[in-house]
Amino acid sequence: MNKPKQKLWGGRFSAGTADSAEAFTASIAVDARLYRHDIMGSIAHAKMLGKQRIIPLRDAQKIVRGLAAIEREIENGKFEFSPADEDIHMNIERRLTEKIGSAGGKLHTARSRNDQVALDMRLYLRDEVAAILLLLKTLQRELAKAAKKYLDVIMPGYTHLQRAQPVLLSHHLLAYYDMFERDRERYAGCLERINVLPLGSGAIAGTTFPIDRVYVAKLLGFPRISKNSIDAVSDRDFLLEFLAASSILFVHLSRLADELVLWSSQEFGFVELPDGYCTGSSMMPQKKNPDVPELVRGKSGRVFGHLLALLTIMKGLPLAYNRDLQEDKVPLFDSADTVKASVKIIGEIVRGLKVRRARMLAAAQDGYMNATDLADYLVERAMPFRQAHEVAGKVVQRCIGVGKRIEELSLVELRGFSNKIEKDIYNYLSPASVVGRRRALGGTSRSNVVRRLKELRI
Repeated sequence: MNKPKQKLWGGRFSAGTADSAEAFTASIAVDARLYRHDIMGSIAHAKMLGKQRIIPLRDAQKIVRGLAAIEREIENGKFEFSPADEDIHMNIERRLTEKIGSAGGKLHTARSRNDQVALDMRLYLRDEVAAILLLLKTLQRELAKAAKKYLDVIMPGYTHLQRAQPVLLSHHLLAYYDMFERDRERYAGCLERINVLPLGSGAIAGTTFPIDRVYVAKLLGFPRISKNSIDAVSDRDFLLEFLAASSILFVHLSRLADELVLWSSQEFGFVELPDGYCTGSSMMPQKKNPDVPELVRGKSGRVFGHLLALLTIMKGLPLAYNRDLQEDKVPLFDSADTVKASVKIIGEIVRGLKVRRARMLAAAQDGYMNATDLADYLVERAMPFRQAHEVAGKVVQRCIGVGKRIEELSLVELRGFSNKIEKDIYNYLSPASVVGRRRALGGTSRSNVVRRLKELRI
């Protein structure tokens, strides 16, 4: 027979909660990290209750002092969390009543755990997004500083992972800068929709007490207030949007991490990763493994999975609040932690990256990557592009046959394909010349990169 347990909501029940049900439904092990935001919201709520004379002002003041003391207890490791109290809200409320007596029982006037947890999640996520935005800005700055440091390094650009055209390494790095800028824009947009006050919605229908939601919003720094109580307690779109933005961010982080893995391999040899972010082999003494970027690449799977998990939780829920929503915290918390750690450590790797200039340039000179420029050269001399493309293709075929680069063929050999080719072709086809001609806005020329870095104030 179950031993009855006194719950703060237990007045309607004649039997206690089964031990197995209590263990199954408790969330305190997960949501304890919301304590600061829960206390922040409760302090604002208590101040409003006192201001509106819904509870005596002296009781509101006792509540505020008690909550501040509880926050100190938690931060000093002196607070005992109890699974019997289910969640962070009930743990704090029970301790508040222990500390200040019956006045503590007045805190929950005019609110429900439904709007309380919605508030806590928004307060928490608002802080997390702000932290992520700063970390992304730091990562972008590291990429831009590396672009400036290696401004004249030429490397092969790839399509289909085949050498395509020479580009500046700086231009390549700034491509990631732009990806992360879009990520910052997505998070900033998400933050606007996070920043809506749900408190005051009650369990589903609002409250009969004369609360002042505008006052609470001002205390908590919310520029907007929810307009529909049913939607406010059941809405988790802001979490889905955060997880979607995080998933797209991890697409970008994973692509950068993958290139760091590839580029640091002996087959590429374009970069050397800082020792502090690599590991060795327990068996092979010569190994320097790029474990950190590999793990960043691997962690994309868990973030993608968290998005799918929450989408699955939400897709079949009738309005309004359902206990299924308790399962939103693990995906959220783990994703936020993973994003912050991964963005930070990738920025550190970029800062310590060593570029092998000669190896990149040598690779940029192989693979007939100036074939497009040979075609452009002929077009500039009034040959139709399709004809020029065919001529350049035949030149490449010839080079493959004799084992030479295009610029290693003699002028006589080149003129055998077209009499429009003159001796200036050799300078025209050099990697520096090829890269330098990409001057159209957004191209890989040095002037474009310099202009961009000035815009970024790097």
